[in-house]
Amino acid sequence: MSVAPGDAPSDDPPSADEGLVAAVRDIAAAAGSLTLRWFGRRDLGVTWKRDGTEVTEADRAAERFVRERIGEQFPDDAVFGEEEGGSIRPDGRTWIVDPIDGTRGFVRGVPLYATLVALVDRHGPLVGVIDLPVLGHTLAAGRGSGCWLDDHRCRVTDRSALRGALVNTSDFATFGAPQFDALRSCGAMLRTWGDAYGYFLAATGQAEAMIDPVCEVWDLAPMPVIMAEAGGTFTDVAGRPEYRNRSGIATNGLLHAEIVEAMRAPQENGRVG
Repeated sequence: MSVAPGDAPSDDPPSADEGLVAAVRDIAAAAGSLTLRWFGRRDLGVTWKRDGTEVTEADRAAERFVRERIGEQFPDDAVFGEEEGGSIRPDGRTWIVDPIDGTRGFVRGVPLYATLVALVDRHGPLVGVIDLPVLGHTLAAGRGSGCWLDDHRCRVTDRSALRGALVNTSDFATFGAPQFDALRSCGAMLRTWGDAYGYFLAATGQAEAMIDPVCEVWDLAPMPVIMAEAGGTFTDVAGRPEYRNRSGIATNGLLHAEIVEAMRAPQENGRVG
C-alpha cells in the first residue's frame, strides 16, 4: 500500500512496497560500492567543513550518485543530504542521505563506515538502509516488511538485564560524566563501535543498544524503521520517538526505559548531560 502526495494521511501509516524497499537498498549499496574507489588511498584529499567535520571527494561523489539515481527513478521525491543540503518535505516523500557515515574513520582506513539512505513520508521513516561497503553487508528495512540483513531476516536480542549488555556509542566525549557513570554502575559493557555500525549491531542482535547523545538528522533517519522492524525501539535521548532531535537511542526494547533513564537523570538533577 502506498499514499500519493496530496492524499490525506490515514490513521495507520502505509506499509512500504517491497519494490520500493529494494530500490532504496540497491541505490544505497551502489553508492557504498562507489566509495571503495577512495577507501585506503594515501592520497585521499580531505577538507574541513564549517562545523569542524571532515569531508572527502568520496563523500561528495557518493551523494551525487544517489541524487542522480533518485532523479532518474523518483523525480517527484525531495532529497536532503549531508553534503548538498535540501529540506524534508512535510507533505510528500524525502530521501535523506549520509554518503559516508563515519568519515573520520574512513579517512584513516577504518572499515566500519556506512552509507545511509532513508526514505521518509508524512508518517516518518518509511524505508531505512545501512550499507557497510568494506564488510559487504546491507541492512534494509521497510515499514511493515521486516528488517533484512542481506537475504535473511534479523531481530534484536532478548536480553532483559542491563548488566552484561553490550552498549555502543560513537564518542564518550558526548556523554556527561553522570550519564557514563550511571550506565557503568549498571554493569553494561560500554564500547565505541559507533556511528551506523553501532545501530547495525543492535538491529542484528549482536549488541543490546546504541547511544548517540549528539548527532545529525542524516545519521538517524534510517534507524526508527530499522529498529522497529527488527523488534527493537528507537527514540531520542529523552525518550521521544523522533529522529530529527539530533540524538538517538536504539535498543532491543527490553532495556530502553532503563537506558533512557540513565541518560536523562543527570539533566533532571540540574547537571548538563
